[in-house]
Amino acid sequence: MRAREYDESDVRIRPGRRGSRPRSKRRPEHADAAEAMVTAVDRGRWTCAPDGDAHRPPVVAMRARELGRTPIVVGDRVGLVGDLSGTVDTLARIVRVEERHTLLRRTADDTDPYERVVVANAEQLVIVTSITDPPPRSGFVDRCLVAAYAGGLTPVLCLTKADLADPEPFAAQYRELDLPVVVTRRDREPTAFADVLGGRVSALVGHSGVGKSTLVNAIVPDAARAVGVVSAVGKGRHTTTAALALPLPDELGAGWVVDTPGVRSFGLAHVTPDDVPAAFDDLAEAIEDCPRGCGHLGPPADPECALDTMVADGRLRPGRLAALRRVLVALR
Repeated sequence: MRAREYDESDVRIRPGRRGSRPRSKRRPEHADAAEAMVTAVDRGRWTCAPDGDAHRPPVVAMRARELGRTPIVVGDRVGLVGDLSGTVDTLARIVRVEERHTLLRRTADDTDPYERVVVANAEQLVIVTSITDPPPRSGFVDRCLVAAYAGGLTPVLCLTKADLADPEPFAAQYRELDLPVVVTRRDREPTAFADVLGGRVSALVGHSGVGKSTLVNAIVPDAARAVGVVSAVGKGRHTTTAALALPLPDELGAGWVVDTPGVRSFGLAHVTPDDVPAAFDDLAEAIEDCPRGCGHLGPPADPECALDTMVADGRLRPGRLAALRRVLVALR
C-alpha cells in the first residue's frame, strides 16, 4: 500500500488551557456589600457582627480572592457579600476592608521588623496590671503607653488586686500624664471599670495572670472566658489564646471589649520618638522646633530639645516632662 501523504490540513491546533482571551483586571465594586465588624479570627475564617450589632446572629466569612493577603484583624470594619443569615454551615465573603482609624501594633522585640497588628479601630487601650501577684512592671506599662499614643488610642491604666496592696505608689508615676487610672478589688464588683468601657470599643492588654479575663467575665457574664491560676514563679499561664471582641451588656451601651492574649514582651520597632509627644495637643506643635533626630530625652543626649524650652518658659510642668521622658526611655 502506498503511504499516505500529510499536509497542513491534517494538523489540528489545540487551544491552550487558559484560552486566548486576556484576563480582565476589572473587579466587581460590591456596592451592595453589607458592613460588619470582625470579632474573631480563626484559621482562615473571620467571625463578623453585621452592622456591629451584637444582637444579630454572627456571620462566618472567608477572605475574597481579590483581597489577596490583605491582613484582617479583630476590630476591622469590612464589607460582606453572600449568605449573611448566620445559620450553621453558611459562609460569606469579605470583599472590602475599610480604612482603619486606630491601630494597636507590636513587634516581638525592638529589632523585629515584622509588625503584628493586635486590634484595629479600638477607641481606647486599657492596660491591665496587678499591684501584686504578679508584681507590676512599669517598663511594660510604659511600652503599652507608647503603642497607644502611636496608634491613636486613648490609654487607660487599670490596677487590679488592690485588696492585696496599696495601688497609689505605682499610680503616682503616671499622674502627670493625665492618664485615667481605674482601681479594682477582688472582693468588690468592678463598677468603675465597667463605666470606663461603656459605649466604647476597648482593647485590654496585659501580662498573663493580671486578671484581664476575670474582669471580662465580671462585665460580660456570658463570655465564659477561662480564668488561669498564677503559677508559683509569679508568671501567669496563658488563658486567652486569640483576640476576641465581646459585646457589652445593654445597660453599658453599645460597646465592645476586646480581650487579647497575655503577652510577655511588647516590641516597639515600628515607633519613632516623635510619635509619643505628637499624641499630646500641647506638645505636638512644640516638637516641630526640635532638631532632626531629636529623641526628646533632653541633655546630654538631646541638648536642644524644644520641650526643655517649654519648661523654662513655664508652658510645661517639669513633672509632666519627666513622666513623658520616662515613657520615652522605653524606646531606647
